[in-house]
Amino acid sequence: MPQMAPLNWLMLFLFFTIIFFLYIILNYYSSSYIPKSKKNIKIPLTLNWKW
Repeated sequence: MPQMAPLNWLMLFLFFTIIFFLYIILNYYSSSYIPKSKKNIKIPLTLNWKW
């Protein structure tokens, strides 16, 4: 069975780590998380229960 040269293993490692970091970076910047400000939250002062 032929063995892979160490340089090929190094290139594969670099290739997959670059793809891994690109995947993480793209997932981080593609999320559109918009936090709601606390000023827009309305809390009812009186609760009218129907039971």
